[in-house]
Amino acid sequence: MTLPTFDSVNVGDEIPSLSTPPISRHTLALYCGASGDHNPIHVDLDFAKSSGLDDVIAHGMLSAGYLGRMLTNWVPQSALRSWKNRFTAMTQIGESVTCTGKIVEKFEKDGENFVRLEIQTNTPEAQTIVAEVVVVLA
Repeated sequence: MTLPTFDSVNVGDEIPSLSTPPISRHTLALYCGASGDHNPIHVDLDFAKSSGLDDVIAHGMLSAGYLGRMLTNWVPQSALRSWKNRFTAMTQIGESVTCTGKIVEKFEKDGENFVRLEIQTNTPEAQTIVAEVVVVLA
């Protein structure tokens, strides 16, 4: 993998996207075990229906994890300096998640080179996370 450098990227550049297979009940069960988040809205159909949903929904942090994977496929984890995200919609069973991002700013501070990115997750039905990330580049 060739790492991006400050001089090799420009405002408006898109980073390599990431798309997932459709979210399955099995995916949610595995995520419950890995994260320790056993909220019944993610695994119990009866509970989800009693909450007004048609089915269980995916964990928001599962999609945030996919965003993290997209970023660390582009730069090492050690390059991440800040991350702010907002959950904007639910991810439904059977939906694929697509993660995308683009550079919106380049700047220097205290002798280091940074880029600010706007990143997001989308399903076929909605944008589910919007986020802003700052990374340092050589």
